[in-house]
Amino acid sequence: MSNHKPSYLSFKAADYAWKPDIDYREHPERYKVGKGEQGVLICEPYKSEIGKFWRFKNAEIAIESSEKIFILFLDYLKANDFVGADMARKYLQMGFTRARRYANYKGGKKYEAEKDYQLMARGTGDPEKARSADIFYKKWKEAEKNEMYADLKMQWKKDHG
Repeated sequence: MSNHKPSYLSFKAADYAWKPDIDYREHPERYKVGKGEQGVLICEPYKSEIGKFWRFKNAEIAIESSEKIFILFLDYLKANDFVGADMARKYLQMGFTRARRYANYKGGKKYEAEKDYQLMARGTGDPEKARSADIFYKKWKEAEKNEMYADLKMQWKKDHG
């Protein structure tokens, strides 16, 4: 077992690019694409608009959730709201990664804090969550393949980082 501590233990909020006190619809220029799911649980008003639909308890719930979030993704694109579209894409990605963690680790717990943050044993999780992960993975990849989204993302990174 690895004895690497999780990165969140050394997290410094002051250094984080995304801030909870910014309205990213009013100030989209302050939004950074970042890596993976960064900022997804912080950026308002999108966190509130999208997060309430984000669920992965089982395949049926994951289908409903991923489809609703994908509709929001398309709606944001229609409104030429790249930040909203990127946040919806992040929620789809996070649906995959979190469901996958629960599929791999019992209770989704990856590290044992009581044992100096040793990595827990894989393969102890919930197989139903693996089905949820697959559902979100397909929607996440569908979002990333969207040509309008890809063009907006490339332009956004060029203009804003």
